Amino acid sequence: MGLLEPRCAGDAGDRIRRSAPLLASDRPAPGSAAVSVLAAIDVQRVFADADSPWFSDGWERAVEGTRRLIPHFGERVVTTRFIAPEQPAGAWSDYYRDWPFALVPASDRLYDLVPGLEGHRTISTTTFGKWGPELDDALDEDRELVLTGVATDCCVLSTALSAADAGIRVRVVVDACAGSSDQAHRRALDVMALYAPLIELTSVDAVLAQRHASG
Repeated sequence: MGLLEPRCAGDAGDRIRRSAPLLASDRPAPGSAAVSVLAAIDVQRVFADADSPWFSDGWERAVEGTRRLIPHFGERVVTTRFIAPEQPAGAWSDYYRDWPFALVPASDRLYDLVPGLEGHRTISTTTFGKWGPELDDALDEDRELVLTGVATDCCVLSTALSAADAGIRVRVVVDACAGSSDQAHRRALDVMALYAPLIELTSVDAVLAQRHASG
């Protein structure tokens, strides 16, 4: 999808960076059930269908990792969807000239979430980045966002940087994300690693272990 739009990849286990968060001693530790909200970014058919121009080779890993995490976040799960605007404006007009197949209504099957991810609070936007008033509101007093989804190098990256700028502690789950290619996935992770300690790269197993320890 546009840079192209995200899809997942790679063994980025060796890229996981743990940075010690600067938290007051009386606040919950990062990853604890008390402070985290899971946001599954754009895990949609448009990236999962093999015949889609935005198909992501790594989408199965992203979906599997996300599904493993969801039961451990209870009601603190948000899903997002990328959708096309009714009338693209500005540079988006050029974008949709390049990707006319995607200029369909939000109700089109193309933009459906993949099976098994329905039923959670869903935020739909016409922008790559999903950080904004709706996602901020979903956090309530929770100031940590755990990100999974597609694509690492587009919507996940855009969301992570915007949330970090807003003072949100962001944890990107490397093995529950997919990029437009394996190389793009790795490059996006390298960029986000530069933003530590605002953004932390982690893994599904590490998130689950921390939640079990705090739960």
